[in-house]
Amino acid sequence: MRQMGQAGIAETPATARITTLDSLREHLQWAIELEHATLPPYLCALYSLDPHRNPDAAQAVSSVFVEEMIHLALAANLLNAVGGQPRLDPSTLLAPHPRTLPHGDRSLRLSLVPFGAEALEMFLRLEKPAPPAAPAEGDQYETIGQFYDAVEQGLHHLCAELGEEKVFCGDPARQITAGPFTHTGGQLQPVTDFASALAALEEIVEQGEGTARGEVWDGDRDIFHPDRDEVAHYYRFKELQLGRRYRRGDTAASGPTGEPVAIDPDGILPMRPNPRLSDHPSGNPIRTAQERFNRTYATLLDQLEQTFNGSPHLFGAAMGTMYALKSQAQNLLETPDGDMTTAGPTFEYVAPETGR
Repeated sequence: MRQMGQAGIAETPATARITTLDSLREHLQWAIELEHATLPPYLCALYSLDPHRNPDAAQAVSSVFVEEMIHLALAANLLNAVGGQPRLDPSTLLAPHPRTLPHGDRSLRLSLVPFGAEALEMFLRLEKPAPPAAPAEGDQYETIGQFYDAVEQGLHHLCAELGEEKVFCGDPARQITAGPFTHTGGQLQPVTDFASALAALEEIVEQGEGTARGEVWDGDRDIFHPDRDEVAHYYRFKELQLGRRYRRGDTAASGPTGEPVAIDPDGILPMRPNPRLSDHPSGNPIRTAQERFNRTYATLLDQLEQTFNGSPHLFGAAMGTMYALKSQAQNLLETPDGDMTTAGPTFEYVAPETGR
C-alpha cells in the first residue's frame, strides 16, 4: 500500500526501484522538495553570522547555500528534461520547524537555529556521505547520496529499456543555465540527454559528499582562497566543527590537519530557536515582520516555479528577491525577542494578502 508523504505526494515502499518514467518524475519532484528543505536551516545559520567577525563560517555556509540553490535548479532541469513539471507550492513546501527531512532519514529533524554546535551537527547529518556500495532505497533514504544513486540507476534502466530519446522527451527551452556564481565554483548546466543528466547528478553528489565517495574534495577550486581546492559540504562543516582546514594529503579518516579555523561566538546573533508565528499575537511588530518575510519567501518560490516552467528569464528576478529576503531577515535578527534572544524568520506558509 502506498503512503502519503509530507507534501501530499504518494510514497513508494522502501524496496521499490525506479522502473517507469512516472516513477522517475516522481523521484525528481522529491529531489526538488528535499533540496528545498535544506534552504531554511542554512539561511538562518547564515543570517545569524557577522561576516566580518566570522568570515570563515560565513563563507562556508553561504557557499553551501548557493550550491544547494544550484542543486534545486539542477533537479528542476532533470525533471524538465524527462517531461515533468517542477512544483514549488509554498502551501506544501513550507511547514513549521522542527520538521523531518522529506524523503530522507526520518530521524533527522530540521531546525531553524543560529550558527553553532547544534546547527553544525544538523548540517553534518544532512550532508553525510553514503557508505560504499550502499543500496539505493525507495523513499526513506539514509543519505542524500543514496537518493541520487536511485535516480541514476533509474536513468540507466529506463534508457536501456525505452531508449534515450523517449526518456529525455522534455522541452530544451525550459532548461536553466547560470554561472559562475559569486560564492561557489559550481555551474548550473542544462540537461538534455543521458550524459548531461549524469553530469548534473555528479555535480550534486560531489559538492555534497566529495569526489569518488571518500575524497574530501568536490572537484572545484575554492573561490575565496584560489590557492586551495574546495572541499565538499560535509567536510566544510567538519572544518568548522573541528577548527582546522583540510589540506592536500588529508583524508576523511585522517581529518583536517591544515591551518586553524576560528569562530568568534560574540559574532553570532542569538536567534530564538525554531520561531513560529504563534509565538506572538496578531499585530505584534515581530509577527508582522515575520509574516512579511514569509510572503516574500513565497514570492521567491513562485518565481522559481515560473522560472522552471517555461519562463527562464525570471531567474534573475528570483535572485533579486533573495536580496529582499536578506534585508528582512537581518532586521528580524536585530530585534530583541526576550530571554536574551532575537527574533528570526519562521518559513511558515502565510496566505497571500487579499485586496491588493
